[in-house]
Amino acid sequence: MQTPDSKSTTPSAAMVIVGAGHCGGRAAHALRNAGWQGAIHLVGDEAHAPYERPPLSKDLLTGDKTADACALLSPDAMADLQITRHVARVTGIDASARLVTLSDGQQLPYQSLLLATGGKVRTLSIPGGDLPEVLTLRNLGDAAALSSRLGAGQRLLVVGGGFIGLEVAASARKLGCEVTVVEGAPRLMGRAVPEPVAERALALHRERGVRVLLGVNPISISRTANSMSMALSDGSRIEADTVLAGIGIVPDLSLAQSAGLAVARGVLVNAQLQTSQPGIFAAGDLAEFPSVLSGQLVRQETWHNAETQAAIAAHNMLGGTEAYASQPWFWSDQYDHQLQVMGEPALAAHSATRMLDDGGLVIFYLDAANRLVGACGWGQSSRVAKELKLARTLVERRITAAPDVLVDPATKLKALLSHDR
Repeated sequence: MQTPDSKSTTPSAAMVIVGAGHCGGRAAHALRNAGWQGAIHLVGDEAHAPYERPPLSKDLLTGDKTADACALLSPDAMADLQITRHVARVTGIDASARLVTLSDGQQLPYQSLLLATGGKVRTLSIPGGDLPEVLTLRNLGDAAALSSRLGAGQRLLVVGGGFIGLEVAASARKLGCEVTVVEGAPRLMGRAVPEPVAERALALHRERGVRVLLGVNPISISRTANSMSMALSDGSRIEADTVLAGIGIVPDLSLAQSAGLAVARGVLVNAQLQTSQPGIFAAGDLAEFPSVLSGQLVRQETWHNAETQAAIAAHNMLGGTEAYASQPWFWSDQYDHQLQVMGEPALAAHSATRMLDDGGLVIFYLDAANRLVGACGWGQSSRVAKELKLARTLVERRITAAPDVLVDPATKLKALLSHDR
């Protein structure tokens, strides 16, 4: 068996990527950019070429972007790069023989293998949760199905007050829908954002006409003469034309488990994104990897994670030893507002809140030595973009700054970059 840095172009020297989404598509492109001349096989069971997922809950629903505009690699681009795409499922991985078996019977010998299968969408496990009017949102087909049911006067019931649910709620309101959001927790967006940001998001959605119910759970869904009826844990009922289950995803670990890979909350990898089996890497939503800040194992379901890990995985599939060192970062667009979270706020000893114009804010999270470990910001997109970009840079560089300096509106965040060490 050839070593990972071999440049042989024999059939056995293929790079195989399982999962043809964002992370898989980027990794395939990165392999070519790194100079790999051998075969690249990109395997996924979705008919569409690799594309970005963030527009699914926003621009695709409102019609401001087409499916083609979301593509990462068009079929022509993949042909130019000599990337072979297989629309199929992987039915088995033989790690000792370095062989992948597909649902169409093909077998692909690999030199290095990347698992980038992402996650499976959670569904409502309640009576009526499988009715055809109860939808989920994970891929282009889901977005098309949901979009066809949104329009002026349509009643949409969203289960889940996380990012997907709230983004869909904002998009549906833009289209003139009547929208209700049901969230079982006492506030929106769970532990992903601090309470001051959750409160501002709640106020914004209610201001824009969304009915938001907190602390209640769906019990059952039934079909009435002209609509759907959802029974809630507080004894009330809500009528709707369409229900969206926006309750997250679970990592797709079945293939990794059958291949004998070590798994926990995700597929366990080291800093180089190498799994417990030689020659097999994992990246994106399903990878559980050591945090660059704490060393603790984390799993991230973000655009940034898929984008950045794809490049590191591709480099190391070719024999590199680069450690993944990017800090967490994600954003959510809701109406004309944006929130961002960067770094790992959970590692903080204390925080400092910097107020911005028009109700915006940035919460900085610091360790005991006043070194930045995270930040979270919220406000009108056009007004907070610069401050959030600077905050992210400060966190990435782990700047040390006193809390009173960070909250002082007279302090220019850009000036703090001179404290870089």
